[in-house]
Amino acid sequence: MSLAAEAFVSQIAAAEPWPENATLYQPLKEDQILLSDCASSLAVQAYLRMCGLPVQVRCRANAEYMSPSGKVPFIHVGNQVISELGPIVQFTKAKGHSLSDGLDDVQRAEMKAYMELVNNMLLTAELYIQWCDDNTAAEISRPRYSSPYSWPLNQILAYQKQWEIRRKMSAVGWAGKSLEQVYEDVSQCCQALSQRLGTQPYFFNKQPTELDALVFGHIFTILTTRLTNDELADRIKAYSNLLAFCRRIEQSYFDEQDKDGQSGSSRFSKGPSLI
Repeated sequence: MSLAAEAFVSQIAAAEPWPENATLYQPLKEDQILLSDCASSLAVQAYLRMCGLPVQVRCRANAEYMSPSGKVPFIHVGNQVISELGPIVQFTKAKGHSLSDGLDDVQRAEMKAYMELVNNMLLTAELYIQWCDDNTAAEISRPRYSSPYSWPLNQILAYQKQWEIRRKMSAVGWAGKSLEQVYEDVSQCCQALSQRLGTQPYFFNKQPTELDALVFGHIFTILTTRLTNDELADRIKAYSNLLAFCRRIEQSYFDEQDKDGQSGSSRFSKGPSLI
């Protein structure tokens, strides 16, 4: 998006209050959504809850094709449709809702660097495992991704998505990695996050930022998602402060807010697995 277009969107966003009927769209939860999309959707939900902004969650089989960027989740707020966490953060900031205004320039740069780390490591690892690990692709990813569609469209779309992600892995230099190397990358990412978090409640002490929402979305989803083996979750379980961090956010922004009956909220289902 050009600077002029961003400025125009910001002006429109700032002119309208946050509506009670704001809606977040994601793929079908029970049968279709995959690990990476579930993590991204939870990160956005956590961010909006941290901002105190109500949102209704709607599951649609064609959510990916409804999105202006082709990626999920996306939100529909008034006349605006915005996809992915970064643009959604900018959109809410234009409305006067920001989690990182209290940070100085150095802290803000550090926050952005850690968010890049999460996207470059955790998100890429999720995509790799979903579509480049043959067992996971055959047993989970292709069946779930294609579940809303009939044959032969289901097969065409699933293999098309797998081809698209494998091209992406080649572009970022991950195509030649083994599964063990991917797990090791995840461990290194978690180690860096664990060291930055330390004994603080959030990454920048007492108040959450968009980094906290992003990390929670990915780690919580990995911990609660069934894959063909538990290795990915086990790598994260080695870091007790990250586990406590996830419990803290779940209790503060999901359990408590749902218990209080927050308008427009949608409880993120708990249980042994999301997939």
